Amino acid sequence: MRRHLVAVLLVTLTVPVVLQAGENAVHSPFSSAQQLFYDGRYADAAAAATKLCVADVAGLAACELRTSALHFMLRRGMGDSTDRKKAFAACEHCPDLLADFLNETTRSTEVARARLKVVPGEEQTLFFLGKLDLNFVWLQLGTLGRKTGWDEYWEARHSLDDVLAASPGNVRAKVARAWVDYIVDTKVPRGARWVLGGGSKKRGLLAVREAASTGGDIFIRAEAGFALWDMQMREKDIRGARITAAQLANDFPANPDIRKFLATHAAASD
Repeated sequence: MRRHLVAVLLVTLTVPVVLQAGENAVHSPFSSAQQLFYDGRYADAAAAATKLCVADVAGLAACELRTSALHFMLRRGMGDSTDRKKAFAACEHCPDLLADFLNETTRSTEVARARLKVVPGEEQTLFFLGKLDLNFVWLQLGTLGRKTGWDEYWEARHSLDDVLAASPGNVRAKVARAWVDYIVDTKVPRGARWVLGGGSKKRGLLAVREAASTGGDIFIRAEAGFALWDMQMREKDIRGARITAAQLANDFPANPDIRKFLATHAAASD
């Protein structure tokens, strides 16, 4: 049973897992699902990931991608209304999307926790557990505006910290942990931040900026780039967001959100 967050925050067990999903998966079914996701085709990405999201530790990468796609489908369906409860009620498909998201998250986190009982401290599994938990926190507290996710928040934070303690250069874990810092600093009242372990939007922005400049796998780089773009827009740094969006457009020219943003701000003054 999930316990409710009262604080005011606003995201086969022996089979090895590949953490840097996509790194050795060029032209694979999983890389195709990733391409769909970063092209903004979330429904297609969720459908493609479903085939790969098996009830096993080897499927955690696909399951994490699927929950992310379901979240973005739900967020797109709810629009930008500040009344999140009303927006959810007006979204015909959102209840089914939420139910699917919750079922997938519960099943996948149970697989990850079972794996960690067999192989404590395994970096790959710790990352996916933390990222799945963080997806849950983002959806509940950010997209739905519901004050729930205490257990998931702490499990995500501790899991990601453990990954980075072992591998400080892990780009995906660095980006996910940066979101924790950013959200706590920007969405939680100053007097309550210590309850959640503290945060720093400056540290979060620096981490994603460094991650976005890292070479290597296109999808790992994209995850950092989209995080930087999102934070820049939250900070109303339109000039910086235009630069980041233009860079993302080189790899994902079909993404409708990038095209719309660049078209809207093409003539904006610096």
